Amino acid sequence: MPVQDDNQIRYILQTVKTIAMLGASPKPERPSYGVMRFLLEKGYRVIPVNPGQVGKDLHGQSFVGSLSDIAEPVDMVDVFRESGALPAIVDEILRLKWRPAVLWAQLGVVHEEAARQAEAAGMRVVMDKCPVIEYSRLIDG
Repeated sequence: MPVQDDNQIRYILQTVKTIAMLGASPKPERPSYGVMRFLLEKGYRVIPVNPGQVGKDLHGQSFVGSLSDIAEPVDMVDVFRESGALPAIVDEILRLKWRPAVLWAQLGVVHEEAARQAEAAGMRVVMDKCPVIEYSRLIDG
């Protein structure tokens, strides 16, 4: 069952250091743009993942094309994609040489079966929440 408890969400936000942002966008009007900037300002390392942006930078961080293109382990994958993309994302995560501790699906992104599969592989799953909102509420609050 996806994490709902405030103490667990606070723990995740306090222990995660490196985040892969899947679906990061260079467009200022897109939510991922502001979320990435916020997380960087709070001291997280954020790696933007978007195959259409490889070779470009966002907030000083170089885009990679896929999770498998990330050369270092990450603690969390933050998903800015539609709910229907989550099963394939979980499949991709399970093929990685490193496995994140947390799969975080943004507001409106929910897929129960994908969550169960990620949890069965040992990951914590947060769905339908924004780390900016939760950080502001639970840590900065």
